Amino acid sequence: MAGKIIKVSGPLVIAKDLTNPMMYEVVKVGEIGLFGEIIGLNGDEASIQVYEQTEGVGPGEPVINLGTQLSVELGPGLIGQIYDGIQRPLDIISNRHGDFIPRGIDEPSISHEKKWDFTATSQPGETVSGGDRLGYVEETEIVRHWVLVPPDVAGTITELDSGSYTVDETIGKIKDEFGEIHELKLSHRWPVRIGRPYQRKINPNFPLITGQRVLDTFFPLAKGGTACVPGPFGSGKTVVQHQLAKWADADIIVYVGCGERGNEMTDVLLEFPELKDPKTGKPLMERTILIANTSNMPVAAREASVFTGITLAEYYRDMGYNVALMADSTSRWAEAMREISGRLEEMPGEEGYPAYLASRIAEFYERAGLVIPLGSEEEASLSVIGAVSPPGGDLSDPVVQATLREVRVFWGLDAKLAYARHFPAINWLNSYSLYADIMNDYYEKEVSRDWIRNRGHALRILQEEAELEEIVRLVGIDALSPRDRLTLEVARSIREDFLHQNAFHEVDTYTSLKKQFLMLQAILLFHRLALESIEAGISLDLILENEVREEIARMKYHPEDEIDKIEAVQDKIIKAFDEIRTRRASA
Repeated sequence: MAGKIIKVSGPLVIAKDLTNPMMYEVVKVGEIGLFGEIIGLNGDEASIQVYEQTEGVGPGEPVINLGTQLSVELGPGLIGQIYDGIQRPLDIISNRHGDFIPRGIDEPSISHEKKWDFTATSQPGETVSGGDRLGYVEETEIVRHWVLVPPDVAGTITELDSGSYTVDETIGKIKDEFGEIHELKLSHRWPVRIGRPYQRKINPNFPLITGQRVLDTFFPLAKGGTACVPGPFGSGKTVVQHQLAKWADADIIVYVGCGERGNEMTDVLLEFPELKDPKTGKPLMERTILIANTSNMPVAAREASVFTGITLAEYYRDMGYNVALMADSTSRWAEAMREISGRLEEMPGEEGYPAYLASRIAEFYERAGLVIPLGSEEEASLSVIGAVSPPGGDLSDPVVQATLREVRVFWGLDAKLAYARHFPAINWLNSYSLYADIMNDYYEKEVSRDWIRNRGHALRILQEEAELEEIVRLVGIDALSPRDRLTLEVARSIREDFLHQNAFHEVDTYTSLKKQFLMLQAILLFHRLALESIEAGISLDLILENEVREEIARMKYHPEDEIDKIEAVQDKIIKAFDEIRTRRASA
């Protein structure tokens, strides 16, 4: 027997007389059949958050609970898709129903008609358990989709055949220890609020290379790590997230547009299909899943979109891939929680957010990590980067503070840098990475033994610049010693020639670790030789007039295949200072 609605308050619906309702059970609300989820039970009344607009829905209409938790369909066909927050394929809905999503519409998340060529790698008679590989499907030219034993199934394979199958057809069977037969298909479902199991989690120890110099060199993120990007309006959070989605050294990208403006998500949808993957030269969409849940879409679905995204990411992690998830922005998700909590008349916490805000944020970020998946001995990772949009850029905002307690990398965006047109506007004085020291061995082995020393040296120069600027404001630059004036000039070079990066320039948009090292090495070499020259009595003005500084400024515009030109800059710097000393000696 169906329950019935007794109250509607925006996205919150109160219903009673449901049949054996459970927390987080999926329900169909009203005559239209709106998609919802039970979030509270009180006697015979159930509180339901509805993931679609509730206009026109009123008391007395039926509510049917479906007996399952909010789940996603996992199988071949996910890559390249654009979903809304509850895994409805937006491109298919657009083709069949027009540009506006009809309420109550329910389209399958992946095609149930398409045939996939399945190649079995296991044999009948083998004993398998959750996570073991049964075979694979070539999902795209970049991604091999491994078909795994579902995590809750174990036993002996009785049937398994290669062939052409839809996701609904049986590819094999497993007999468990109790004699029960489990049919194997190319797809299965998984509840979004339950993290997928793995063997064990290990400490991240190698970097997620992003191609963004300020991130990779100063504040690196490890594969399997967590990072947050807080900043005020207009400081470049979305562009940073886009850059990470485009260039991060991950096998699979899951991009969740959670509550941000629709035109920003439109930029992603238009750009990504045209972009080429730098590693393979194939379209970037062949390793990307997009989830679009913009600010003009139903508020309640923001929470679903975040957990839907991370469940899809865990699925590909379990196949052995390194996955990166970008959530833009978790503040909008928190605001949705605040709205629902207010309608439920719960006791508010700080700034009106629910008391469980911190635990929900922790629940999300704790699903990241470098793990050994079930059925494997090889490492796989899920890295999570969340943008946070505190009102007015206030870092004491409860969402920022709750996030900082969970993440280990803080990329703090600065409005002053953004207004000065310095992008990425990441403040090098208050940002930090707790992974930097852990990954020293990687940098020494893969790049150079001088990487850590250069990083520390450059950060010290920038710190000294901040202290000297206070003195300059008080007494003027002429009161500084030549050594301090040189520090200001070198700090400016680090900021403008190294940290400043143009996301829309075809060369400057991405920089390899080797190029990053050579660029910073050249600037620090200039600093060292200039200091030696000042101590030898050479005028600072003579040093700063040298044309080699133009060579340093142009380094970032040399393509990766012209790395020898960047290496040659160091020789030009040494030669320039030799000429300065010779000129002084002859004078």
